[in-house]
Amino acid sequence: MIGLHVTADTRARVLVVDDDDDLRELLRRLLERGGHEVLTAPNGREGLRRLYSDRPDLVVLDIGMADLDGWQTLDRIRDLSDVPVLLLTAMATEPEKVRGLRGGADDYVTKPFGRQELLARVGVLLRRSAARRPDAPEVLDDGVVRVDLANHLVEVEGHEVALTPLEFKLMAAFARHPQQVLTHDQLLELVWHDAINTSRDQVKLYVGYLRRKLEVVTDHPLIETVRGFGYRYHYRLPAALRRSA
Repeated sequence: MIGLHVTADTRARVLVVDDDDDLRELLRRLLERGGHEVLTAPNGREGLRRLYSDRPDLVVLDIGMADLDGWQTLDRIRDLSDVPVLLLTAMATEPEKVRGLRGGADDYVTKPFGRQELLARVGVLLRRSAARRPDAPEVLDDGVVRVDLANHLVEVEGHEVALTPLEFKLMAAFARHPQQVLTHDQLLELVWHDAINTSRDQVKLYVGYLRRKLEVVTDHPLIETVRGFGYRYHYRLPAALRRSA
C-alpha cells in the first residue's frame, strides 16, 4: 500500500493528472511558483503509474478525461493510497460535488479557478494530512497482530498482510478496541467518518474482505460477528505460545 510522506517543509510533491496539455502546463507553473515539486500525467493510467512509482503528497485530478476518466481514476487511487486528492471539475452542481467527496476526494476546485484559491486549497490539504501523522511511530501489538499505524503495515503471527487503505483503517479500529463490541454505526464513524450517509452494508462487505485476508495467514478467528450488534476483535495466542505461557 502506498503511504504519504509529507514533511514539515512547505515544499510538497504534487501530481497533476489532466489530459488538457495547456491546463496541465498552467497547473505545473502555478504549483511550482507556490514552492512545490510538480509531477504531471496526461491521462488516468499514467497518473496511476506515477502515483505508484513517485509517491506524491497530493494529487490534483481532472474529472473530464477521456478513456480512464477522473471518477475511475479516483476509485483506483483509493485502492492504492490515502493520499489527498483535489478534484478539478467544470461542473459546480451539488450531485457532482457529493459524488466526488463520497468517492474519496478531499476537496474540489471548479474551473475556471483563481491562482490563489488553488494554492490555498492545496495548502489546506497538505497541512491537514501532515497533522494526521503521529510525531513518532505508533504500533499496536497484542502478540498475534501487529499494526504499525505510522507506516500502514499489518503483520499477523509475523507475516505481513497487504491491505487496502480502507481495510487498514478497519483493522486499526479493531486493534484500538480489543474485546469491545463495535456496532455498525461506530465502525462507520471510526472508519468512514460518516454514520449517516454511508450504508451499513459497507461494513459487512469490508469486514468480509479483511477476514479473508487475515485467514490466509492464521487459522485463529480474529473478528467475531455479534449478531444484532456488530463485531468484536479478539485474538487467541497460537497453541505453542499458550503452552509456554
